[in-house]
Amino acid sequence: MDSTHITGVRTVSIPVDDQDDALRFYRRLGFAVLRDAPTPNGRWIELAPGSGTVILTLETADPDVHRGPIGIRFASDDVEAAHAAMLAEGIEVDEILRWPGVPAMFAFRDPDGNAFSITGVDPATDPAVGERIAS
Repeated sequence: MDSTHITGVRTVSIPVDDQDDALRFYRRLGFAVLRDAPTPNGRWIELAPGSGTVILTLETADPDVHRGPIGIRFASDDVEAAHAAMLAEGIEVDEILRWPGVPAMFAFRDPDGNAFSITGVDPATDPAVGERIAS
């Protein structure tokens, strides 16, 4: 099999207990709703953070799903401002971590206990951003 069969990542799913509560939370973060359609098991909700190409879905969680870090790091050009805005919204956030040579970052949780982080991005020095913009 070659790379023409799998061409990218379409969505990243976030398990949630209540899709309405989750949707309200992610809209407070400024995520755009791309699609909200009924399905036999609830709704198919697609969201997009910022102007990026990543799509997140809010899927009804299986009761046996363990919550915790799911490895999604959102990007921000201003970590301090993002941190302050989330605190002002009453969102549970951790301290901003700062290590030499590593972008500033902090963790936060959604109402379902899913853990994420926001990582600083400097378009002038971040190779991943440069590659994305150039492609």
